[in-house]
Amino acid sequence: MDAVLFDMDGLLVDTEQVWFEVEAEVVTRLGGSWGPEHQEQLVGGSWERTVAYMLALTETDVDPAIVGEWLVDGMESRLAGGVTPMPGALELLRSLGDHGVRTALVTSSLRVIADAVLKSIGREFFEVIVTADDVTCTKPHPEPYLTAAGLLSVDPARCAVLEDSPNGVESATAAGCRVVAVPSVVPIAPAMGRLVMPSLLDVDVNLLRSLIA
Repeated sequence: MDAVLFDMDGLLVDTEQVWFEVEAEVVTRLGGSWGPEHQEQLVGGSWERTVAYMLALTETDVDPAIVGEWLVDGMESRLAGGVTPMPGALELLRSLGDHGVRTALVTSSLRVIADAVLKSIGREFFEVIVTADDVTCTKPHPEPYLTAAGLLSVDPARCAVLEDSPNGVESATAAGCRVVAVPSVVPIAPAMGRLVMPSLLDVDVNLLRSLIA
């Protein structure tokens, strides 16, 4: 195994509820209403898709850039108070470091959001960080994971990916990586080249290496 690549929201940190609150706040501001069924449509998706979905849902003609600013402002204000790591996340990161395994963070969030999260988690855990600002196509396109593997100069087929969303799993699989899915909001079924685990507490270095072997 050459590297382990981590998703962020819902996998590494418990931010899906934060996203839901901010999304609901923005949609209310646009004159609409927001529920879990809407969030499920967007988990692991791109920033642009989120904004477009909100505008279509509320049938408003507000400038997409303004809606994006509302989302960023809402997330930054909430993340300033810190973020909660998912169970087992920090332990796994520390164990990978102890074993000399290289790591990267690969997220569909903007860099400003990733930076806010990493203030709580620790930037030092990751050799490479790939955000929505660093790619042309976000998940489920393979570009984010191919970009991370390229920056690490490793073979994607020798990388293990940890993901919580179907979009993220599709991205990592299309990039040729082995995947461990830890579903958060949307269920994910087991498949060839993919393990589904209930929690990061159930994932260790040996398990990740076994995927490559």
